[in-house]
Amino acid sequence: MPTSPLPWNRIALVLAIVLAMLVALLLGYAFTRSDGGSSSVTGKALVGGPFELVNQNGETVTNQDFLGQNLLIYFGFTFCPDICPTELAKMTAAIDMLPEGANVTPIFITIDPERDGVEEVKTYVEAFHPNMVGLTGTPDQIDTAAKAYRVYYAKNESGGSADYLMDHSSIIYFMDTEGEFVAHFTIDSTPEEIAERVRKEL
Repeated sequence: MPTSPLPWNRIALVLAIVLAMLVALLLGYAFTRSDGGSSSVTGKALVGGPFELVNQNGETVTNQDFLGQNLLIYFGFTFCPDICPTELAKMTAAIDMLPEGANVTPIFITIDPERDGVEEVKTYVEAFHPNMVGLTGTPDQIDTAAKAYRVYYAKNESGGSADYLMDHSSIIYFMDTEGEFVAHFTIDSTPEEIAERVRKEL
């Protein structure tokens, strides 16, 4: 027996599903491409955005104040026993490998505003690089900034309420002079890899 043709509504549904799959694949390729220890984008990544925080001098700053500067941004906390100082030291080493006067500003943003006030942040960043900017703020302000950069963080009180640690993602974000995401670096990235990628943007 001859088969009856598919009704037009079913044909349209199949075509719509195929088209949706193709669009999803194209968007996935256009927005993110993995490259070693970093990720580069060919479209506009949803990383970064507006924030209002307080720097180590007690001055209120926003993301607009950093336009015109390439940024290396790290979210952590001053009581961090190992990962944070290691990553900030790595960031400092990478900057020192760049040409003198390179337009790159290292930024540390605390995810522990309960303990990291202006003075604590100031003392902390001065131990790493003379040009490093330390930022703190209210819990709501920190949460806004963390969400803009897709940063995970949570208080871990397993060691006691007074000596708690902060669980958090450990990523160095590279942003260009217009505040757009360029790449990110993980704990596996080396200072040399960071410096090489940043040098391409200068």
